[in-house]
Amino acid sequence: MRYALLAVLTGCSLIDEDMRDCESDHVLDYRLSLSITLTTELQTQISTQTELSAVASALQAHLSAMFTDYARDVNLSFYDVSGDNDLLHNETHEMDASQHSYTLYIPVRRYMHLALANIRRTAPGEGLDMELKDSLRSHTSTLEISAEAVKDGSKNIIKSQNTGIFSARLPMDIKEGENRQFEVEMYMVNCASALALDTLGSGVRDIKVYASGFANGFRICDSTYVRSVNYSVEADEVKVDDGRFASYCAVNLPSRDPDTKADAPLWDYTIYATCQDGSVTRTVLGVTVPLEAGGFKLIRSKMEADGSVVPRESYVGASVTLNWSEGASWVVDF
Repeated sequence: MRYALLAVLTGCSLIDEDMRDCESDHVLDYRLSLSITLTTELQTQISTQTELSAVASALQAHLSAMFTDYARDVNLSFYDVSGDNDLLHNETHEMDASQHSYTLYIPVRRYMHLALANIRRTAPGEGLDMELKDSLRSHTSTLEISAEAVKDGSKNIIKSQNTGIFSARLPMDIKEGENRQFEVEMYMVNCASALALDTLGSGVRDIKVYASGFANGFRICDSTYVRSVNYSVEADEVKVDDGRFASYCAVNLPSRDPDTKADAPLWDYTIYATCQDGSVTRTVLGVTVPLEAGGFKLIRSKMEADGSVVPRESYVGASVTLNWSEGASWVVDF
């Protein structure tokens, strides 16, 4: 999934401190386009499993605010390309549209331009619980999980994100008296996954689902991820109106890429099922394929009467602990 960003700029002199006196305005025209990664993945999964159609419909509705070509806000930064790569100009705008035009007043020179979409928190519980840090220099500017995202600090559990984040970077050489077009693609920074649990005949009383194995930050200038904190994402329950499936969805930053250990899990789902007798069964589903930025994975599985979960995907392994009891926990600062 991606946004396409088209920037059209015209020349302006550096002489006057008041950039509004420039003869020509610098116009950024944002044109956003959407690829249908989510729909494609769901259609692939249900093509031979028609019973998953209700799950697919529920997940599409749940993720409609993430996989969309609608941007709420944009953050535009222009950095020096020499020395310490200092921030020279920054603007934020409420966009609330799939495309919009802005007039910017910036001097003629070379820039490294960094753009972000959908990073502003609108209200408690709404928007994205990530924060922009160290943004005064291009090479240090980083999006990181914020303290507001932490739901249970003693267990390093955070809430699932509820919107798509997008970023772009582009060197710009703006010259006096020269009209040029700059085109840059805005790529999705985060991703989503879902667990479809066939609970028919299991009789479990309660289910909790957590996802883990993901990055906790994103360096914008070089488009790399920071993996310095271990944490879990509490998956949102997505109601499915068929009386058979339970579905859970997590939105977060990507997993790590495969290394030399090809069969080693890259990320996982942990399911805690409370059985009829009050005992808790813990199942860890280890996924050996990466969850990439802009991507979506649906993990199909079956829950047994003892609360254990059996995956249907060939790239998912399972580790089950019956009569599980909680051990010690610790706190890691975000």
